[in-house]
Amino acid sequence: MNIPEVDVHAVPDDAFLLDVREDDEWHAGHAPEALHIPLGELQARVEELPKDAAVYVICRVGGRSAHAAAWLNAVGRDAINVGGGMQSWAFAGRPMVSESGHEPFVA
Repeated sequence: MNIPEVDVHAVPDDAFLLDVREDDEWHAGHAPEALHIPLGELQARVEELPKDAAVYVICRVGGRSAHAAAWLNAVGRDAINVGGGMQSWAFAGRPMVSESGHEPFVA
């Protein structure tokens, strides 16, 4: 299966970013403008995603987001996997926030 993928540096600042990690991972640290829909809820909540714009999908290292991107593309959405996930995002120094008020980190 050929899933479109980009490096974290290639994610546009104004991209629609979908984070499919679990709640505890999201609370520890995430991209400020990302939408959080855990992978297990994606099918039920797909209508929350834009139909006319690319969706950049991210998880911790890229596995879950690749599955999500593949499914989204199969149902007619334009989805792109973010290679390396939030680990690469943090390593690249891209902005992060936490829900706890503590220093964000990738859980």
